[in-house]
Amino acid sequence: MKKRLQIILVSSLCLLFLSCYYDQIVEEEIPDIPIDQPISFGDDILPLFSIDGRDCTTCHDGRIANPDLTEGNAYNAIVPEYVILGDGENSEFFKNLPGNEHPVEAGFSLTTDEIALIKGWIDRGAENN
Repeated sequence: MKKRLQIILVSSLCLLFLSCYYDQIVEEEIPDIPIDQPISFGDDILPLFSIDGRDCTTCHDGRIANPDLTEGNAYNAIVPEYVILGDGENSEFFKNLPGNEHPVEAGFSLTTDEIALIKGWIDRGAENN
């Protein structure tokens, strides 16, 4: 009787510990940028590519990986090849951002606010402003 109780107890504990395993990361929802908040490529988007410690231009410099995100080249490298004007959600550039589904481990992620800013910029037509 004691042996049966021990087996039931050990089995129950194993089931309890195994049931606490999470194999999926809960994704944060990308917030919408308020329509009255202006988004400038030069002032808001371009600086995101060269943040100290999260510098996209380390690889995306026109030699290692495309698109070239260096200042002076980024806009023409991104639009229209990687961007569907007015459709951030389905734009290759948006989908492959660090923090979304970047094709290789970038070593960092953009914040959800930064990703939202880029999506908002594309949704509004990805102007070179």
